Amino acid sequence: MKKLLLLACLFLLMAPTSSKAQPAFIKDSLDAYVARVMQQWNIPGMAICVVKDGKVEVMKGYGVRDVETKAPVTDETLFMIASNSKAFTGTALAMLDGEKRISLDDKVTKWMPDFKLYDEYSTKEVTIRDLLCHRIGLETFQGDFLNWGSNLSRKQIIEKMRLHKPAFPFRYTYGYCNGAFLTAGEIIPLATDTSWDDFLKARFFSPLQMTRTTTDYKGITTDVNAAVPYTLFKNKLVKLAYPDLGNLGPAASINSCVKDLSHWITALLANGMYEGKQVIPQKAISLTRTPQMLVNHLSQNFPSTHFSAYGLGWELADFAGRKMISHSGGADGFVTSVCLFPEEKLGIVVLTNTDANYMYDGVKRQIIDAYLDQPYRDYNALYYSRFEKNTKADLDGLAALEAKVDAKNKPDFDLSALAGKYENEVYGMMEIKIEKSQPVMYFEHHPAVKGFLKYEGDHKFLCTYSSAMYGEKEFPFIIEGNTVKSCTVSVNDFIDYKTYEFIKK
Repeated sequence: MKKLLLLACLFLLMAPTSSKAQPAFIKDSLDAYVARVMQQWNIPGMAICVVKDGKVEVMKGYGVRDVETKAPVTDETLFMIASNSKAFTGTALAMLDGEKRISLDDKVTKWMPDFKLYDEYSTKEVTIRDLLCHRIGLETFQGDFLNWGSNLSRKQIIEKMRLHKPAFPFRYTYGYCNGAFLTAGEIIPLATDTSWDDFLKARFFSPLQMTRTTTDYKGITTDVNAAVPYTLFKNKLVKLAYPDLGNLGPAASINSCVKDLSHWITALLANGMYEGKQVIPQKAISLTRTPQMLVNHLSQNFPSTHFSAYGLGWELADFAGRKMISHSGGADGFVTSVCLFPEEKLGIVVLTNTDANYMYDGVKRQIIDAYLDQPYRDYNALYYSRFEKNTKADLDGLAALEAKVDAKNKPDFDLSALAGKYENEVYGMMEIKIEKSQPVMYFEHHPAVKGFLKYEGDHKFLCTYSSAMYGEKEFPFIIEGNTVKSCTVSVNDFIDYKTYEFIKK
């Protein structure tokens, strides 16, 4: 009898246990929490998906996709997921590496003989792996003033990679580079005779039943259930135009919804299996999650995180003793997050349709803490205090610049001297025209964007861009007598940190 009881106990210990009960925060508090933070941050719409142990535990839209029509966000509402596209590109190239159609350590010039970086050594040595883990020497966002939402083709952006002077030595440090990821993705058609867009449809979207997911501008601009993009400009919610990111496709152009992305993270958490089929090889998934480059993203706000690195399209870190695989995405009017905890079989997606919020990350972290049994921490309070401080500093700085304009200082030169064409060796051409006594800037590669100049004094102008996405910036001019030599142009930091000097022709 004792033997039978012992065997029974062993059997019970060996039998698979049922998954843990859903955390109380998810069952009882999530909806109220999301409603509160959306109101505080002025977020029109949000969509959330949580997958745990192979099952969808949360799949919901909150708020509205369009402030004017009040149309609600659903689980099928499309958002631009921007840089969350990179995980698809990195996984695609890891699959091709496993199939021996490429090697991640192939020199880029093997596939693109004319490809060049700024210097000869980097050009000769740069590999596909280097492109995928942001270690080619450029600083974060360098070149995106030229690339982001521009009229350049993918081929032209890749050709212009040679113009960007690196801020760091090759492979020395991490610098987030959209142009490099585009270049890596465009090796796919060279190795497969299939475009990046069609490769993703065939290898991911179709087998994972991601029927709403697209890779082009038309995919979101013509969809009847697409979120409208918004931002905050001078503390007011402002509608933005959809950016056309097709030219940065492999780095940023996917449109998707939480319903489709639940299929993506379900497969990734199941080692590539989806509905009984091996859609993504486990080896490819492992490759994308292998640290390739250290990232200096450690923060005193998250003391349980001890390392931060970049894989192939994924940010890698530890959190509360578990490996966290995540990425964020930001486009005009959208910020989004995808996060995986493989050991917990936990995946979280948060999509929002205003780029002026930190709660795309804060809500994610609140959900993580609930599932990982962490002490309660109000991420909304943590993030909003920082947001308020930054916003106040920005508004105070802008008010100071506007006060200079209001002082109506008279220039010691004729405003008409500004008129003419200017050139920057990286960007290309910019032209200033005098329209109704006001200088107006036109940019060669952004025909929809204008810059309206108002004089501050000391040969400086306050530029208000026609799109709130680009912000308001102070532009210093070099003027000698009545001769304009140059103008230094900048845009919002989340587009490009660098300044660009345009020399008057």
